[in-house]
Amino acid sequence: MTPFITQLRENAAREAKTIVLPEAVDERILRAAAFLDEQNICRVILAVSEDRGRALADSFGIRLPESVLFSEPGKGENVEKFIHQLYERRRDRGMTEDLAAELVRQPLYWAASLVAQGEADGSVAGAMNTTADVLRAALQVVGLQAGSEVVSSVFMMSWEDGRVFTYGDCAVVPYPTAPQLASIAIDSAQTHQDLTGEEARVALLSFSTKGSAEHERIELVQEALETVKRKKSLLAVDGELQFDAAFVEHIGRGKAPESPVAGKANVFIFPNLDAGNISYKITERLGGATATGPIIQGFAKPMNDVSRGCKWEDVVDTAAVCALMSESADD
Repeated sequence: MTPFITQLRENAAREAKTIVLPEAVDERILRAAAFLDEQNICRVILAVSEDRGRALADSFGIRLPESVLFSEPGKGENVEKFIHQLYERRRDRGMTEDLAAELVRQPLYWAASLVAQGEADGSVAGAMNTTADVLRAALQVVGLQAGSEVVSSVFMMSWEDGRVFTYGDCAVVPYPTAPQLASIAIDSAQTHQDLTGEEARVALLSFSTKGSAEHERIELVQEALETVKRKKSLLAVDGELQFDAAFVEHIGRGKAPESPVAGKANVFIFPNLDAGNISYKITERLGGATATGPIIQGFAKPMNDVSRGCKWEDVVDTAAVCALMSESADD
């Protein structure tokens, strides 16, 4: 476990947030819930009846602490409130009261409703559901945060020596437009600061550095940079930069001597999903980094996704991420 992940869990514990886990019939989720509660990383709500949740945990040999909370989808005093909230949010897009009632009783939508109504601070799902299903429920119930153009993701790449870098987007948006790329850059900077406590230094990457080549894909990055500067004038950001110019100090000085981030970037924004996904996997497999993510950003409240092939420890770390992102959202 890298120092970043250790610190992530410790910082989350100080926030005392409540995270809902909708896939509460999965062994990994139940094991993560027990650990999160026992280590006081966050309070946990399992979206299942208490009788069923505890019986399943027992069958897996997991001892769920008494302090773990339960909220069965479609049951209790919140049902009508959740149905009304979803209907009102989506009726202009064809939502009916009957459909809202059907959706709210599904675990993903129930968990999202708990978050939207302030009953929980964030949600972690994906162990049993596709990313598309997880994001669809979050988008319909919680919606985008003010100023975000798109839901996107980052991976936090950390090493045993304490280094941490943020890569975005590596999992959600295949070919972002210039406004979307700018939104990804702004949201990724905020995520980096929330999770590391460091000031973000953002590099918008390309195969060109400061006009060394000409292409429409380079122009897209340049347009995104201007948008970021207009919206976040105090953010340390530059582009377009090749990776070596963004990462290696002497190359940055040579290729972009006036840049505020060249040679010292800690947030790397890739121009498309091809580049981002390939790069984080190379960094992980050849560079020896630990990849934490995908961390979903752009929602009004933290709604995070894990891989269906995840380990229970991944759920723990993503819940810690949710807790820290929630603190920023509250601010």
